[in-house]
Amino acid sequence: MQNKFIHFLKEWIIPIATAAIVVVLVRTFLFTLAHVNGPSMMPNLQNKELVILSKISSYQRGDVIVFDARDEDPRIKSGEKDYVKRIIGIPGDTVSYKNSNLYVNGKLVNQDYIGIDERTQGTEMSFGSSWSLKTLSSTDMWQKKDRNHETVPQGEYFVMGDHRSVSNDGRYFGFIDKNHITGKVIVPFWNTDNTAKQNINHQNKHFFEN
Repeated sequence: MQNKFIHFLKEWIIPIATAAIVVVLVRTFLFTLAHVNGPSMMPNLQNKELVILSKISSYQRGDVIVFDARDEDPRIKSGEKDYVKRIIGIPGDTVSYKNSNLYVNGKLVNQDYIGIDERTQGTEMSFGSSWSLKTLSSTDMWQKKDRNHETVPQGEYFVMGDHRSVSNDGRYFGFIDKNHITGKVIVPFWNTDNTAKQNINHQNKHFFEN
């Protein structure tokens, strides 16, 4: 009887338990799956789309990330938590916009991943045809901790959605803390949209115009 029990442990319980532990460790520290919630990253990410979330990647300009918005957006609605946005500015960067062009540290940003309407009206919205971190952060829309900055502070990021005409992003509430980032979004291999893969997975490689 005892031998049968030991055999049962070796054949079933131990492998299943080991597999479960591995899954938990991978999902906690390495990768997990996530669903996009909302239209703020269209046309590159669709509402309810299943993506991979990497928890071991470094964060660069052009990367798309998921972050816990509860401590970032003072206007967050009940039930919301995670936002999906694109990193535009990293610590030390200046960010400005003028007449459909976006600039980081005075260099023209490549915005081929969105259409002209989002580059112009979508980006201007309530902020006019010319704005910068300095002008955005001088308003009382931003959290007090983020106000009156000309550059992105250390440990913080400035983010925007691709569907800027509907995106509630850094223009409205300020910078996001690196500690609140859950991970970097990767469009998985099973997605057949190669344009979306390029615009999400590889935009950091050609963030600026040549």
